[in-house]
Parts: sequence; structure tokens; C-alpha cells
Amino acid sequence: MTRPDACPDSGDFLRLFLDDVPLIDTRAPVEFERGAFPTSVSLPLMTNEERAQVGTCYKQQGQAAAIELGRALVDSEKQARRTAAWVAFAAQHPQGYLYCWRGGLRSQICQEWMREAGCDYPRIGGGYKALRRFLIDEFERICRGRPLLIVGGRTGCNKTALIESQATAVDLEALAHHRGSAFGRRPGGQPTQLSFENGVAVAMLKAEQQAIRTGCPILLEDESRLIGRCALPPGLSQAMGRAPVVLVEASLEQRVEHSFRNYILIKLEEWQHQLGEEAGFEAFAEDLTRSLYRVRKRLGGVRYKAISTQLQTALAAHRRGEPELHRELIRLLLVEYYDPMYDYQLSKRRELVVFQGDQQAVREYLSQLNNLNIKEQSC
Repeated sequence: MTRPDACPDSGDFLRLFLDDVPLIDTRAPVEFERGAFPTSVSLPLMTNEERAQVGTCYKQQGQAAAIELGRALVDSEKQARRTAAWVAFAAQHPQGYLYCWRGGLRSQICQEWMREAGCDYPRIGGGYKALRRFLIDEFERICRGRPLLIVGGRTGCNKTALIESQATAVDLEALAHHRGSAFGRRPGGQPTQLSFENGVAVAMLKAEQQAIRTGCPILLEDESRLIGRCALPPGLSQAMGRAPVVLVEASLEQRVEHSFRNYILIKLEEWQHQLGEEAGFEAFAEDLTRSLYRVRKRLGGVRYKAISTQLQTALAAHRRGEPELHRELIRLLLVEYYDPMYDYQLSKRRELVVFQGDQQAVREYLSQLNNLNIKEQSC
């Protein structure tokens, strides 16, 4: 099986990321787990244990001895099985590529074994290291030179809906797999820091292409430095801190309802989908309890104890099929915890606010901004 375009090994990294080209990551699983790209799949040449043995041999005896050991560890049966997995991936994704750490020996071996199996599949020049370096350089360039616009607003005003509706937006919370607040943890965990950074960089590249076409800034939701345990890269955090801000306004009742739906009803559905009805509810209850505990210092001892008791009462009612008590708890947290913190943070950036209004007004503002820039480009 030969690629129709007979495409050579690739150095066109921009196209790979903009087109979501499928990638075979032939590094060991432990390397993939530390950091990977959004469209990459782990199909390693060697297991973690095999890689460790070969690496030790390389340091002690040199490359030739390491290659010989690798061939002994990956016998003909393992070779056939692993090659079959690569060939199957190539058949499903004929436009893809393979890579290893630096585009060296491991990816060459994979490519040769695939070729012997009748599949001519290209690899990435420079491997993961070169792809990562490209993303870092492009990401820093965008943060330095591309206009940004920040969507801010109090907790619960549904800023995410605006982000999801805009072509030039980057959804940082989706990339971090976290809702962005103390109660924002989601089932399944978060990506590693390196994978998060790779995902953000790719999303920024795609948003930049849309921004170039429309003349609009890249849109980002206002976030603190940490989204769960994923940290915003310093260059992006600094650029966001300097960028103009659009504020979304909503009534307290609207914010309570939005938070109730997302942080109670949908969160419970997510946990139960992953773990089952009973275990899912237990995980959901533990999630809320731990989240409240994490903000106890900001709440103060007396207030934390009262709210904690209220939470356990709401969870007990929820177990009986009555989730409504969570609404009062949410209202209390919004007014006594989130709003004061938000007001303080906004006071330091008030001069950056360029527009504020409800969801519809902000959407219209963004639409007018888009139309204005398109008209200016056509003149």
C-alpha cells in the first residue's frame, strides 16, 4: 500500500496541525503519557521496559549494542504484531504520518518494517521534539503579536456559550477538561501540562487562521493562571492580562440556574455515565465535598462549617431525588465567595473593559466587530 501522493517525510508542521493530520507516536507509552499532540495515537515500537533496557545498553555499550539488544527484545512475533497495528492505522488514515522522539532510529525502524509489509508510510522530520519546538515558537509569536479579546463576567453567566459560538475563539476550559472554578473538576481527569500546552498551541494556530480571514481578535474566556491543575503558559497569561475585556452580564437567578445545571445536574450525569448510578453519585458527592474543602480558608472557619453542613443536607435530599436544595447553596457561594473575588479582580482591570451587556448584547457587539473588520478588509 503506497500513498497516492507519494508524499515524502514531512517538515510542513503548520499543515499537519491545521488539518488535524492523524499521527502515529512510536515512542514508549511513558513518553506519550508525558505529552502528546491532539491527533496522535500511541503505537509504540517498544514497551517502557524494553525502552529502558535499550537505553541503559546505549549509555553503557553504544548504539550498535543497543540496536542488537532491541532486535532481541522485539522478536519476530512482536514485530509482526506491532507492524500490523501500524499498517492498520495507515489503512484507516492514509494521509497520516509517524514520528518518534527526534525522527531518528525508532521511526526509521517502524517505517522500514511497514515498508516490508507493503505499506509505504512517511514520518515526521525531527520527530516530537521538532513538532513541540515549532508549536512553542508559533505560540509565543501569536501571544506577542496577535490581538486578543477576553470574555469576562461573574461565575455562572455562561461565558463558555459565547466562546463556543465564535470562530476565532479558543476554549481553554475544554482543552483543560475542567470548568475553571474550584468546583470545576470533571470525570476522566485532565491532560498533562505538556499535552495541555500542545493543545492550546494548536487551537491558537487554528484561531489565528480565522482571525486573519476576518480581521477579528482571538477570543478567550477570562481565566486565572490555573485551570484545575493545568497552568496557562506565561506568555499567554501575560498577553491575556493586557488584552481588552468584554463583560457578560446576567442576573443572580440566571447565574444560579446555569450553575445548578452545569455543576449539579450535568456533573452528576458525567460521573454516573463513567461509573454507574450508585458509584457515580458517590463520586459526585465526594467531588463537591472536596471542592468545598479546598476553598475553606477563603470562606473562613465558621462560614465553611455552615456551608459544609448545608451541602451534606442538599446531597442527602439529592439522593432521595430532590436536587433543588443545591440552588440555595449555589446562591450563597456566588454571593459570598465568587462575587467578592470577581469584583476584586475586575477592579484591577476596569480600564480594559471595552463593552458590557447581557448575552445577546455581547453577541451583537462581537458580530458588529466581525462585520466591521470584514468591510474594512474589502475596501
